Amino acid sequence: MPLFGTDGVRGLANGPLTADLALTLAQATAVVLGQGRSAEARRAAGRRLTAVVARDPRVSGEFLAAAVAAGLASSGVDVLEAGVLPTPATAFLIGSTDADFGVMVSASHNPAPDNGIKIFARGGVKLPDVVEQRIEDAMSGPKLQPTGADVGRIRRFADAEDRYVVHLLASLPHRLDGIHVVLDCAHGAASGVSPETFRDAGARVTVIGADPDGWNINDGVGSTHLASLAEHVVRVGADVGIAHDGDADRCLAVDAQGNIVDGDQIMAILAVAMKDRGHLTKDTLVATVMSNLGLHRAMADHGITVLQTAVGDRYVLEAMDQGGYALGGEQSGHVIMSEYATTGDGLLTGLHLLAEMARQGKTLAELASVMTVYPQVLLNVRDVDRSRVAHPAVAAAVAEAEEELGDAGRVLLRASGTEQLVRVMVEASDAEVAARVAERLAAVVREHLALTP
Repeated sequence: MPLFGTDGVRGLANGPLTADLALTLAQATAVVLGQGRSAEARRAAGRRLTAVVARDPRVSGEFLAAAVAAGLASSGVDVLEAGVLPTPATAFLIGSTDADFGVMVSASHNPAPDNGIKIFARGGVKLPDVVEQRIEDAMSGPKLQPTGADVGRIRRFADAEDRYVVHLLASLPHRLDGIHVVLDCAHGAASGVSPETFRDAGARVTVIGADPDGWNINDGVGSTHLASLAEHVVRVGADVGIAHDGDADRCLAVDAQGNIVDGDQIMAILAVAMKDRGHLTKDTLVATVMSNLGLHRAMADHGITVLQTAVGDRYVLEAMDQGGYALGGEQSGHVIMSEYATTGDGLLTGLHLLAEMARQGKTLAELASVMTVYPQVLLNVRDVDRSRVAHPAVAAAVAEAEEELGDAGRVLLRASGTEQLVRVMVEASDAEVAARVAERLAAVVREHLALTP
């Protein structure tokens, strides 16, 4: 298996992901990202390379971030140690400090025993596959081992959080005065900075899930567990709830009645608002193939084109970069606003969502009504040969389903990138129809793609 997955290196801390691996990975990163014109120009000017390092609050992040910092410093890289901060804050700080690259130690929405290492290039952008492969190859090669005055220094990045907060507040088109929001910080990286920022923006803030102890990250809270947030919003009579995940690159919302507003609905609200203000580049929204059919219908009604990508925020980012688009994201709550961020930013997304409520004087439910969510059924068909997903019998069953649904539905079959399973997704205007069609397709997949003993 390759070391890098869809979002960096991830695994059980002190299982596959050890301090030794983190140190070696950091040394290899210094070798690979220490090449190029900008790096050579720094060295020619007598300056060492610089990297920003941050982490989420899970306990293993302490030793893993220390190992990363040690690996970089031993390779002659100066480290700005930012402590506990969201992933998007790390990406922003790389660009704002003109650092050469940066590392975020986090496993995002995974449980506390897991951890991960995400590497960002100059400007705070994610690495392409080819560069990740070069880093993986460099782990078994020679390392940079400067001596004396050429070794790197590790310094505390004292104003890292303040810089990020100022950046977020400066992006807002409208203050949040008069809005009561419940923030669920998932006991994660946003536990300190998110409440501070929303209060500074003018909102009245009630906070849950903001007491990280190193072990409780994502435990029954955050964007993957919205029941508690919905209950709190209704109980305290708040206008809206915002949920982050462990590293705060996601944002999901709950309206005043406790109804979930997902990433597709958030994108629909922001896309229409940005088009009205002339900020939606080429009147185009970038979304993955998993986005709800209702999003496509709503955007068409407002003269907005939806450009589809493969599943994964990295593919959304690639399409946005290539086309110069301003807004994109995923149903899961990864929303990218490229005018202000190089990656999904849960705080930025939540702030702009509430800014639209304040600007238009509407409730979140009223704003979310721009889009009708079609019932969506997703089935994982396991123990099948994912490489044969284009089997003629499966293709014929898909064509039959598409004919049955017509314009009122959608079918998507997708092979998993990591497991022997095929994902069957069906959308329809009627939930029972979607379930029936999905089960029928899943049965065909099981019959024709079953793994041979």
